[in-house]
Amino acid sequence: MSKKSRKPRNSNRENNIVHTAFDNHDWHPLDDEINGRRDQRYVKNIKPRSDGQEALMKAIDEYSLTMAIGPAGTGKTYIAISKAVEALEKGEIERIILSRPAMEAGESLGYLPGDLHEKMAPYLRPLYDSLGDRMGGRKVRQYIDDGTIEIAPVGFMRGRTLNNAFVVIDEAQNCTYGQLKMLLSRLGWHSTMVVTGDPEQSDLLDGMSGLSDISRRLEALKNVAVCRLKDTDIVRHPLVADMLGVL
Repeated sequence: MSKKSRKPRNSNRENNIVHTAFDNHDWHPLDDEINGRRDQRYVKNIKPRSDGQEALMKAIDEYSLTMAIGPAGTGKTYIAISKAVEALEKGEIERIILSRPAMEAGESLGYLPGDLHEKMAPYLRPLYDSLGDRMGGRKVRQYIDDGTIEIAPVGFMRGRTLNNAFVVIDEAQNCTYGQLKMLLSRLGWHSTMVVTGDPEQSDLLDGMSGLSDISRRLEALKNVAVCRLKDTDIVRHPLVADMLGVL
């Protein structure tokens, strides 16, 4: 579907179901380049490549709330999104909601041009890439347009109850304690929530990240899974694990 022929959708704003950041705009972050690359061949099924990943996948299947804590490259986000897509395709949920804080990685990007959805695109791009790998770009775009998939900043989550949904909170190390408490309390009926993050790579000022404290407190609850992945679970280039071990 061309950009000119695509019509804005407002139905997803009815009944307080979904409040997407991309309504009534011609621009879309899933550009033609991703469409062409992803739709030719995309990943249908995934398998764990480490014991930690296997434990995480099992926890997501068995618990309504899973905290996936670990270093970069352990597949936390990719596994969470893959499980969300799997649940959607099986009809176990009605929608996927992906959220992450809009934080810069240690440098100031200044004032980005454009409106809200254009400003948020650089922060949300990793989520689009993972979705494209699992479903193909055109299908992801269709689901975003009709509200089946929502990708939104943390600030858009306040005051909502997320029923019949698979919710992924990504880069949670950049959330304060209060923000994480607010996000966790959004969990509704027949929903699954996965919170991913690496407490060692927070872009907040020292002591402001709430991920470590929240995870420690939730470990006392038998109905919450806290999965702590390790350097041995890193599936990126072998140098990543070596570097993180000394940095």
